[in-house]
Amino acid sequence: MRTRFTELVGVEHPVVQGGMQWVGRAPLVAAVAEAGGLGFLTALTQPTPEDLRAEILRCRELTAKPFGVNLTILPTIDSPPYDEYRQVIIDEGVPVVETAGANPVAHLGPLHDAGIVVVHKCTSVRHAQKAQDLGVDALSIDGFECAGHPGEDDVPGLVLLPAAADVLDVPFLASGGIADARGLVAALALGADGVTMGTRFLCTRESGVHDAVKARIVEAGERDTALIFRQLRNTARVAANAVSAEVVEKLAAGARFDDIRHLVAGSRGATVYETGDLDAGIWSVGMVQGIIRDVPTCAELIGRMVAEAEEIIAGRLAGMAGAR
Repeated sequence: MRTRFTELVGVEHPVVQGGMQWVGRAPLVAAVAEAGGLGFLTALTQPTPEDLRAEILRCRELTAKPFGVNLTILPTIDSPPYDEYRQVIIDEGVPVVETAGANPVAHLGPLHDAGIVVVHKCTSVRHAQKAQDLGVDALSIDGFECAGHPGEDDVPGLVLLPAAADVLDVPFLASGGIADARGLVAALALGADGVTMGTRFLCTRESGVHDAVKARIVEAGERDTALIFRQLRNTARVAANAVSAEVVEKLAAGARFDDIRHLVAGSRGATVYETGDLDAGIWSVGMVQGIIRDVPTCAELIGRMVAEAEEIIAGRLAGMAGAR
């Protein structure tokens, strides 16, 4: 399946594994690359820029195919040295960077000077237009269904994607609520040039999270997520568990961030993925978990998505178009 995005970044299929904190590591990213998709290491999963360098080299030992690095700039308890992470990405010749969170303008010049393709993640059409005007090469448009930070507009993908297609000139990816061929075909029909998936790749064999987390995703429904930080205008979609319920309750009662800081520390979320204790902290997962029912390899997942998408397009939809 060839699209403007596959041509831009040099991959076989328009299927992308988005950057996921504590999850975007070399074995998963390399497996996605080997399967013909594009995977992103997550820079801030690595404690230091030099650790990121080692992870990039580790990924290169596992695949010779293209992969990228996600650099997310968001409010954090302790601000990371973003410029140093960026310099490692440049030094190591990574071909694609996914930026997210804050305005990427400070990073665009150095990245473009190094010949790196920049994909910026947005949750609204207006922010996508602004990023396009700044000169990003492609966009990832996240609907309200997505895990992590869906923005504050609450616009789902079925509306957001065609609205973006109407005004954008650069290639863009659909993100949020996609886990299979049906979502891929729908995204292409709505104007996207491919799809980004997080939760679906979280629940694959090569994902390094604990098997208990994968089992929970398989058994969970589409309603088993919670929106936290709404009152702080920094909404995040996470798994519904004891910790997220406490955070929602405290914020609704007027708590401030300092009152819940101990509950939402990133290290606690990492503990969930490492130990399988689902109530150890908050952890990101999307509504799409409601249609995830297995734990395939990345090759199995991407292979069947592409094959089934081609079957839907050439078979079911073509038959409908030709019906009299």
